Amino acid sequence: MKIFEALAIAIRSLLANKLRSALTMLGIIIGVGAVITLMSVGRGAQAAITSTFEELGTNVLYVMSTSVEEGGMMALQYGASTPTLTLDDARALERIDSVTAIASVNENYVEVTAGGESKVAIIHGATPEYQEVYNYSIASGEFFSDSDVASRDRVVVLGSGVAEDLFGDYDPVGQRVKIQGKRFDVIGVMEPKGGAMMGVSMDDIVVTPITTYQTRLFTQRTPSGEDAVQSIALQVASAEAVDDVTYEIEDILRRRHGITADEKNDFAIVSMEQMLGQFQQILGIFTLVLGAIASISLLVGSIGIMNIMLVSVTERTREIGIRKAVGAKRRDILVQFLLEAAVLSLLGGAVGIIGGWTLSFLISLIDIGGITLHSVVSADIVILAVSVSVIIGLASGVYPAMRAARLNPIEALRYG
Repeated sequence: MKIFEALAIAIRSLLANKLRSALTMLGIIIGVGAVITLMSVGRGAQAAITSTFEELGTNVLYVMSTSVEEGGMMALQYGASTPTLTLDDARALERIDSVTAIASVNENYVEVTAGGESKVAIIHGATPEYQEVYNYSIASGEFFSDSDVASRDRVVVLGSGVAEDLFGDYDPVGQRVKIQGKRFDVIGVMEPKGGAMMGVSMDDIVVTPITTYQTRLFTQRTPSGEDAVQSIALQVASAEAVDDVTYEIEDILRRRHGITADEKNDFAIVSMEQMLGQFQQILGIFTLVLGAIASISLLVGSIGIMNIMLVSVTERTREIGIRKAVGAKRRDILVQFLLEAAVLSLLGGAVGIIGGWTLSFLISLIDIGGITLHSVVSADIVILAVSVSVIIGLASGVYPAMRAARLNPIEALRYG
């Protein structure tokens, strides 16, 4: 029997039981749609994180306080109770030739209020170089200066998200906001940056002079009693100089902190490239897990196909006997039933692609607290989902097809 003839017979057989065929395909439709949707969301998260890191640049290094935990494990202590870095450490690192800008940063969550509106945001206590290192532009007003840091002025620069939530379309420059029960003058608003870090929009921030943060908001001391700095961000002249700068940072800070040769660092140096790699690895695993969970639906769909094909073999036993009696070979019967299973899974996969793409598009329109859930439907995801669905369909049809092909024609003619 020619393959096209077998395909036509398979399609006619499926159309003869439209409702049953549609319900059988439903498992495959849901499975393929779920795989495409969940994996596209995972890929979208990867793309968003990558874009955010690339905006900051791969030539940025972060120095953060650390402490040695029990068992010798070193853990980052971002905002730890006993941080080890100071503004003097940052000033010492400014002498490194390849460092073009350096910003000391402390951070915490705060509630910012203005009039009858309030907003939970991240406050960054920083030095003026923060704007350059973190690549923010000013939309209105200005960023604070070194004199504001020296005077510990109660001034803030608002992220676009905070400004919009508190003041709407009104320009907040010259207005006041309240943080931790203290009033601050708004001197600037930053341009929208987009993206999110650790689930927090990069526009939902408030920046104030680091000395103001240290003395008026959140007081932290190093073991030696100095005002503490949680992290120091350094912009390096080029990505090629990152390794050399890392070595110089370690050398300077070990000498400043009096760390002997046999002692571990009380700080950690992390490059933007390392952070990006770690995030991509985590999100890659997350995407695979989502795909694996969604694939359970495909497995359920394959069981449905097998059940229906077994029912079909039983119903058409007499038909199989007649076809064998007039010369049909085992492989002809086998191919026919395999094609029926393949058509079911292929059509279900096609509908699942459309449904998955549509759902992914709708998800990308969702905005939660200023954070958009991006989704990326790539060709490899579609190919993978459809290939798996067809393979599962064929695998599910193998046993029913073999059972049909092995039927004794005489016994089959007697059936029913």
